[in-house]
Amino acid sequence: MLPFAILGFIIKPLQLKGFTSSLSEKAETSDEIIVQDGDEHNAKSELQATDEDVSAKAPHRFSSIVSQVSRFWKDMKVLLLEKVYVINVLGYIAYNFVIGAYSYWGPKAGYDIYHMSNADLMFGGITIVCGIVGTLAGGFVLDLMESTISNAFKLLSGATFLGAIFCFSAFCFRSLYGFIPFFAVGEILVFATQGPVNYICLHCVKPSLRPLSMAMSTVSIHIFGDVPSSPLVGVLQDYLNNWRESALILTSILFVAAAIWFIGIFLKSVDRFNEDSEQGVPSVERSNRRPLLDVNVETSEESS
Repeated sequence: MLPFAILGFIIKPLQLKGFTSSLSEKAETSDEIIVQDGDEHNAKSELQATDEDVSAKAPHRFSSIVSQVSRFWKDMKVLLLEKVYVINVLGYIAYNFVIGAYSYWGPKAGYDIYHMSNADLMFGGITIVCGIVGTLAGGFVLDLMESTISNAFKLLSGATFLGAIFCFSAFCFRSLYGFIPFFAVGEILVFATQGPVNYICLHCVKPSLRPLSMAMSTVSIHIFGDVPSSPLVGVLQDYLNNWRESALILTSILFVAAAIWFIGIFLKSVDRFNEDSEQGVPSVERSNRRPLLDVNVETSEESS
């Protein structure tokens, strides 16, 4: 994750469709000074002018930062007032709480309950295979159901509820041969939520809020989900001293996630995926503008 965080600060931003160009804004607010190599006097005068411009633009930069912070809080307020988005993220937090604890304590619980000789390999293999199958299956099923926000909530609640039943039942088995198939089916159903949950995050907000929507969803599920789940389950295990009971209590939280997503079915939802952006771009200019990536592709083709 560290390389992506670093690149986010140093790479040149892409121009997305429907958003104003940062280059055009900079062209309006700053003048580029060109120093002529052959004229030292002009160079000195222009450097002095540059120093004066920098000192004059310092208050402007501060006001720009304040404006961006104000805009961020305004967007956050709009995002938090979107009930569909809030319900979706709350369910995702409860879901990720369980998944995070599974990934950390699963091998330990499996070794203690079923005396697995290779618990790490067993849990890791089941998670990888079932995660891939479940994620692809969830997106495929949502396409078959006609992709709508309401149908996405139906798939989220239904798949999570059934997955919780299978995972809960798996930890009730005394035999390892009963645990593995039930837990594998439960993992496939649980991971089928990946497509629908991100579909709702992108479609319940206007285009200009999509990046913030995904960012806040990711931050929330980690801060309130998998980060605190591992130590809390450890405290629970210290209190109970029984990994089967701890695993059953943890798995029951999936029923909470299913219930939260079930509420989303009855919320009034509007698909805003194709709405125009509200970034102050004229409709004619917006309709004629193409993403930066398309321009880069054409440029590379012409140069070749």
